[in-house]
Amino acid sequence: MQNDNTDKYLQRGVSASKEDVHKAVAHLDKGLYPKSFCKIFPDYFTNDEAFCVAQSSDGSGTKSVLAYLYWKETGDLSVWKNIAQDAIVMNLDDLLCVGATKNFLLSSVINRNKANIPGEVIAAIIAGSQEFVESMNELGITIHFTGGETADLGDAVRTVTVDASMAVRFNRSDLILTQNIKPGQVIVGLASFGKATYEQSYNSGISSNGLTSARHDLLSKYYAENFPETFEPSLNDAVVYCGSKRLTDKLDDTHGNIGQALLSPTRTFAPVIAALQKEMKGKIKGMVNNTGGAFTKVLHYVDGVKIIKDNLIAVPPLFNLIQQESKTDWKEMYKVLNCGTRLELYVEEQDADAIISIAKSFGIHAQVMGYVEAAEKAEVVVKSEKGTFSY
Repeated sequence: MQNDNTDKYLQRGVSASKEDVHKAVAHLDKGLYPKSFCKIFPDYFTNDEAFCVAQSSDGSGTKSVLAYLYWKETGDLSVWKNIAQDAIVMNLDDLLCVGATKNFLLSSVINRNKANIPGEVIAAIIAGSQEFVESMNELGITIHFTGGETADLGDAVRTVTVDASMAVRFNRSDLILTQNIKPGQVIVGLASFGKATYEQSYNSGISSNGLTSARHDLLSKYYAENFPETFEPSLNDAVVYCGSKRLTDKLDDTHGNIGQALLSPTRTFAPVIAALQKEMKGKIKGMVNNTGGAFTKVLHYVDGVKIIKDNLIAVPPLFNLIQQESKTDWKEMYKVLNCGTRLELYVEEQDADAIISIAKSFGIHAQVMGYVEAAEKAEVVVKSEKGTFSY
């Protein structure tokens, strides 16, 4: 089944591991710390050796297509504000992983097909960006929204893409580097689902990865027939909207529907990490944001260690539904989707309880989910009720 689903991903024009992309950028400048989670450069602005600069570029991916479908089906314009948050948080939380927690510069890029995306949608996305920035500023996570670019690219974009870039200058003494992940440490996982104290509603735990497959595997042919602008017309019909669900169908074990769950905004862990940096500075040895690559993401940043994840946070309802509808092997699920655990903190065992307690104070479940041991080469082993898998 895994091979069948891997083939489906490729037929849809997507890849969980993006080997060709990593090969294409292999010779680019890797910055001061080649194994850091984000590229880190000297402070070229002032040449102050005590400071560094980190930068990230990312976006909401094809989650914007889901927003389009939900908006067209329900008329709910508010989903676009969630997409704005997705584009920001996919950058913000990557930058958290190197230790930055404030004074971020944000720029956005929105590309649309004007025939399908009217001005009210653009206005909702921009308003959503501003609202999220203001909510973070109130929590001490200062973000400066510098504007950006909105372009009409009807020949290149069928609906809309929402992307962002963030940069931050901060003190090198605050750096968190994955090169410091060592044998003997434990892994504290932070749940991506539930309702944090700074969130307005239940979060399904989905971020902005794996949603091309989730959309096509979950949703029915109704969407292909009624919204052909939401998929590439050259795709094999067998991989287009081949599920059984509508966005307005209830999601079992929650109070909402499938569309609301799929469009839960990517959770930021910024308030938690800011508190940890203040109260437990130096205690986080490494941090990994389980976006593209999910539970295998850490493999890009370590050498000579085996990462054993043997006490996973329970998989929340949306991910179980995706697996049931797609029949994707769980080994592939853990590689494509965060499955309810999006942030991993690598720490000394004696520091784990304090970190879990601070996360809990924000309404976020956390637990020790594994440990690190020495090995000849980097490896991740996932031991779960779904099976044991090696990557």
